[in-house]
Amino acid sequence: MKRRTFVKLLAATPIASTVSAEQSTNIPKYHIVSSYKPAALPGMPGPYPGKVIAVKAAKCLDETGEKINAEVVREMMERGMRALTGDANTVDAWRRFITPDDIVGIKVNVNGHPWVFSQHAVVAEVVRNLQAVGVKPQQIYAYDRFQDQLDRVNYPPHLPEGVNYFASEGANRRLDNSNYDQLTYVEADIFGEEDTRSNMIKLLSQKLTKIINIPNMKDHGATGATGCLKNIAYGGFSNVARTHYKGVSHTYSFVGTLASVEPIRSRTVLQIMDGLRGVWHGGPFARTPKYVFYPKQIMFSTDPVAIDRLLLDIIDNERKARGAISIWDRSQKYLKTDDSRARDADPNVNIIIREPGHVEYAAKLGLGVYDLDKIRVQEIEV
Repeated sequence: MKRRTFVKLLAATPIASTVSAEQSTNIPKYHIVSSYKPAALPGMPGPYPGKVIAVKAAKCLDETGEKINAEVVREMMERGMRALTGDANTVDAWRRFITPDDIVGIKVNVNGHPWVFSQHAVVAEVVRNLQAVGVKPQQIYAYDRFQDQLDRVNYPPHLPEGVNYFASEGANRRLDNSNYDQLTYVEADIFGEEDTRSNMIKLLSQKLTKIINIPNMKDHGATGATGCLKNIAYGGFSNVARTHYKGVSHTYSFVGTLASVEPIRSRTVLQIMDGLRGVWHGGPFARTPKYVFYPKQIMFSTDPVAIDRLLLDIIDNERKARGAISIWDRSQKYLKTDDSRARDADPNVNIIIREPGHVEYAAKLGLGVYDLDKIRVQEIEV
C-alpha cells in the first residue's frame, strides 16, 4: 500500500504515536485560493467583538433532561438577541443582520444526535424570526456536510414548509466533489496525503448571502472543545479529517484558517450556541447519555472566538468536576491512539493530543477576542 493511500485511512484506523506533543503545533504552509473579497465589516468578528450574551433557563429542560420546553427557548432567543443588539424589539435586532432579500444558511450541528445537536426548538426560532424580517422559507437553507446525519435529526416536521435542507456529501468519507467549489479552497500538504485541498461548499460560496451558525457545547478529541469555529470551518469544507495523524492534530491552525476564508468569514453574521445540553467527553458525538451534561443556556454573539474561549472553560470545568483530565493535558501517558474504544470507556484516555489552542490561533487571524479580560459577558436568567 502506498503511503498516500495509507494516510487516507487514518481517521478510521488510528495508530500509535511517534510524534511528540510539541510537534503538534508546527503549522503547515497554507495556500488560500478565493476570488471573494471581504466585506467592509466582516461577519466574524462582526459589530460586537468580545460581547457575549449568555441566557440561562432552568426550565428549558424537564427534570430528566430529555424534553425541551419550546416556549422557554423562545423567550431565551428573544431576550438574547435584544441584549446583543440593544434593541427593544426582537425583529429589529434580527434586522441588523438580515434583510428580506438575503439567502440565509443555517449551519446546524447534527453529529451529536440523539442527545446533543442544534435542537429543533432553537432552529425553529431562528426560522420564525427570519420570516418576521421578511425572508421566505424558500430562501432558507439548513445545512451540514453529511446527509445521513442530517436525516436522523429530521428537521422538516419542526420547520415551515419550503425551507431547504442541504448536505454536501451522503455520508462521512464518501466524497462527492460536485457540491464543492473547485475555485475556492485551502491547500496544504499536512501529512503527505494524496488530496491536499479542502474545497468550500458551493452553496456557501455561490448562493448564500448570510450564514447563522448554531453549534453546541461539546468536548472534542482533537480540538479539546468544538464550538463556533469548528462548526463553521469543518462544516463548510471538504477533506478535513486529514488533519489527524499518529496522535497529532493540526486542528490548532487549520480550524481558524478555514474559518477565515472568504466568503464564509464575511457572511457568517451570527453565532447562536445551543447549550441546552452538552458533551463533556467523547465528543463530537453523543451516542450515550453517559457523557451528556446540561448547561441549560444559549449564547449569542457575532464573535466566534469569544464564545469558544468561554466554551473551553465550560468543558474543562465540567471534566474536572467529573474527575477527568483537562483538555489542556498533553501528557503522552494518557494517549492511546490505537484504542478509540478505551477513550469512549475512560474519560482519562485521549486518542489524539488535543489542541484547544486553536481558539487563540483564530484570534490571531482577526476572527475575534480571546483575552478573557476583554470579553464582556452579560448573563440573563429566564
